[in-house]
Amino acid sequence: MATATVVFLVIGGVGLAILAFALLGGEIAHIGGLGGDGLVSLEAIAGFLGALGFAGAITAELLDARTPALVSIAAAVALVAAFATAWLALRFSRAARDMPTDATPTRQHLVGTLGVVVTRVPAGGGFGEVRVRLGGQPVKLYARADQALPAGTPIFVVEAPTDTSVVVEATPPTGKA
Repeated sequence: MATATVVFLVIGGVGLAILAFALLGGEIAHIGGLGGDGLVSLEAIAGFLGALGFAGAITAELLDARTPALVSIAAAVALVAAFATAWLALRFSRAARDMPTDATPTRQHLVGTLGVVVTRVPAGGGFGEVRVRLGGQPVKLYARADQALPAGTPIFVVEAPTDTSVVVEATPPTGKA
């Protein structure tokens, strides 16, 4: 194995180590202002170094680069691969970071939802349990009601005093056959 190949492999290994750091804890460091808000992301730097090292090592081995001219050709090929990979990494990391997501549901989103009583709700001050759908997901909550509600009763949420409890009223059955 040529010395150039070993040097390129070390550079590629450093790129992989930076990528692992960026993916597992890069937000902690904010190294030198690099990152999501900077000109270049840590992922792009890792992609650049990884592609530079591994493309250079592959090319150096294929050319059996033992002369300065062949090492220069391997480095040129490696630079082309490195810039292309860094550009892709930058685009993908920005796309993932800037991806729009739905708002996090809050207890205000519970008011007005329909559900069903899971555990009997006693009249007055006691708590039972109901299941409602919030953001397409079933959510089980503690429930109070003015009148006793047996399990299986369809309900309507009228108030959400806390994140885990609601005040409900019975609704008429839907009449599904």
